[in-house]
Amino acid sequence: MPKLKTRRAAAKRFRATGSGKWIRRKANKNHLLEHKGSDRKNRLSQMAVVDERDGERVTLMLPYL
Repeated sequence: MPKLKTRRAAAKRFRATGSGKWIRRKANKNHLLEHKGSDRKNRLSQMAVVDERDGERVTLMLPYL
Protein backbone atom coordinates (compact mmCIF):
# COMPACT_ATOMS: atom_id res chain seq x y z
CA MET A 1 0.00 0.00 0.00
CA PRO A 2 1.51 3.37 -0.97
CA LYS A 3 1.91 6.19 1.51
CA LEU A 4 -0.82 8.81 1.55
CA LYS A 5 -0.07 12.49 1.04
CA THR A 6 -1.18 15.05 3.59
CA ARG A 7 -3.17 17.96 2.22
CA ARG A 8 -0.96 20.83 3.28
CA ALA A 9 -3.75 23.43 3.21
CA ALA A 10 -5.72 21.37 5.73
CA ALA A 11 -2.63 20.78 7.88
CA LYS A 12 -2.30 24.54 8.33
CA ARG A 13 -5.95 24.95 9.35
CA PHE A 14 -6.76 22.05 11.68
CA ARG A 15 -5.24 20.56 14.84
CA ALA A 16 -6.16 17.38 16.64
CA THR A 17 -7.17 17.44 20.30
CA GLY A 18 -6.16 14.83 22.82
CA SER A 19 -9.53 13.10 22.52
CA GLY A 20 -9.24 12.82 18.74
CA LYS A 21 -11.49 15.72 17.76
CA TRP A 22 -10.44 18.45 15.33
CA ILE A 23 -10.27 22.14 16.19
CA ARG A 24 -10.25 25.12 13.84
CA ARG A 25 -10.15 28.90 13.83
CA LYS A 26 -13.36 30.87 13.50
CA ALA A 27 -14.11 33.01 10.46
CA ASN A 28 -14.58 36.80 10.26
CA LYS A 29 -11.50 37.82 12.26
CA ASN A 30 -9.21 38.89 9.41
CA HIS A 31 -10.25 42.39 8.35
CA LEU A 32 -13.00 45.01 8.75
CA LEU A 33 -12.54 44.74 12.52
CA GLU A 34 -13.14 48.40 13.30
CA HIS A 35 -16.93 48.18 13.41
CA LYS A 36 -17.07 44.82 15.23
CA GLY A 37 -17.52 44.94 18.97
CA SER A 38 -14.79 43.79 21.34
CA ASP A 39 -17.02 41.03 22.77
CA ARG A 40 -17.59 39.69 19.29
CA LYS A 41 -13.89 39.83 18.42
CA ASN A 42 -12.96 38.02 21.64
CA ARG A 43 -15.50 35.32 20.86
CA LEU A 44 -14.13 34.94 17.33
CA SER A 45 -10.60 34.55 18.73
CA GLN A 46 -11.47 31.27 20.43
CA MET A 47 -10.98 27.94 18.73
CA ALA A 48 -14.00 25.91 17.62
CA VAL A 49 -14.51 22.17 17.42
CA VAL A 50 -15.10 20.84 13.91
CA ASP A 51 -18.49 19.17 13.53
CA GLU A 52 -18.17 15.38 13.66
CA ARG A 53 -19.60 14.95 10.14
CA ASP A 54 -16.94 17.30 8.76
CA GLY A 55 -14.33 15.72 11.03
CA GLU A 56 -14.46 12.57 8.93
CA ARG A 57 -13.42 14.62 5.88
CA VAL A 58 -10.62 16.28 7.81
CA THR A 59 -9.36 12.86 8.90
CA LEU A 60 -9.13 11.79 5.25
CA MET A 61 -7.18 14.94 4.39
CA LEU A 62 -4.78 14.47 7.32
CA PRO A 63 -4.07 10.73 7.48
CA TYR A 64 -1.05 10.90 9.81
CA LEU A 65 -2.05 13.64 12.27
